[in-house]
Amino acid sequence: MPTTVPTHTSVCIAGGGPAGMVLALLLARQGVDVTVLEAAHDFDRAFRGDTLHPAILELMADLGLADELLRLPHTRATHARFISPGETQVIADFRRLHTRYPYLAVMKQARFLDFLAGHLTRHPNARVLLGARVEGLHEDHGRVTGVRYRHEGELRDLYATLTVGTDGRFSKVRELGGLRLRRHSPGQDVLWFALPRRDGDPGGSIDLHLGGPHCLVTTDHGERWQVGFSIRKGSYREARERGVNPIRDAVRETIPWLADRADLLTEWSQLHLLAVEVARCDRWWRDGLLVIGDAAHPISPIGGMGINMAVQDAVAAANVLTGPLTRGRVTTRDLARVQRTRAWQIAVLQTQQVVEEREVVGIHEHATIHRPIALLNALHRLPWLRDVPGYVTAYGLKPVRLSPELR
Repeated sequence: MPTTVPTHTSVCIAGGGPAGMVLALLLARQGVDVTVLEAAHDFDRAFRGDTLHPAILELMADLGLADELLRLPHTRATHARFISPGETQVIADFRRLHTRYPYLAVMKQARFLDFLAGHLTRHPNARVLLGARVEGLHEDHGRVTGVRYRHEGELRDLYATLTVGTDGRFSKVRELGGLRLRRHSPGQDVLWFALPRRDGDPGGSIDLHLGGPHCLVTTDHGERWQVGFSIRKGSYREARERGVNPIRDAVRETIPWLADRADLLTEWSQLHLLAVEVARCDRWWRDGLLVIGDAAHPISPIGGMGINMAVQDAVAAANVLTGPLTRGRVTTRDLARVQRTRAWQIAVLQTQQVVEEREVVGIHEHATIHRPIALLNALHRLPWLRDVPGYVTAYGLKPVRLSPELR
């Protein structure tokens, strides 16, 4: 990848996650000059979202990239389940979807991002700069005209027609732009860790294991299991003081087939905290600036919807903004249209997540987990409704499709 960038670009994208890299690729394919600034020095961070939903795989197919992508190492989850002592309930069955990709592809996110970066930088009008941290915005009479960023110890300036913040739930661009984030749930936190996978382990699903006052999520990554352990929001220090023993005990009690590996969790350093929240900006834009993905609307990991919704934000932004960018001028009306396309769906999904968090997997001290088993049973008894959970997980409420002229 290039190590230098020009001082001017059409679109400066701050953040090299799925939303930023997909948007950059879609714009670069249309001849738009794009620069991605990624604060980290590589894409390899532990325990990022690793599920590629059918909506994302179909987008890759539209770009002619799906077959190549799926040759990379990955596993496939054809359904998602609730599992509790003595009972298993299918939440979503992706095998019933009418798609070439009736599954969630579980792929290390760094592998997916490297794949996108490789295709992006084949375009002479696109570049990715790693280790470039945004520290300020340039403005002209209230319009954002670019960024000031630090790279290799130097402060540099990059001027742009449009600046897009795709730098995640703790977005620096959102903060610098004065776009307020409104929280809709007290949230929960998740401690992630890995345990080895063995021949004979169950596979093909993403499972939420329920038991007592805790829940665990297991995702098959081929050579390992990624395990998530939910804790009350803000209780990380308390959990750390207790150490790993309660988590090992929870694994043994809740996931019997994984119990023989629980003792491999020996040090707190094996755990990675994901601070979870459900929140969104009332406004995703100001003149010259747009935020999308988790920068605009942090989403709970329930259902693995974060990457799916972020990528669909990127598709919506490309659909709306490619024309204005090729003409050299993006108006606030254009930016507002991107938000209108997406905000209603995000609001509905987040409302659903708040309910699920409080009533389905809400973790409260001395409380027992509850789940809408009656509702799920009702859905599975009605042929015209039983596919709804799988569809919503795979696509959201109404998937954003790439405009034919951008394919």
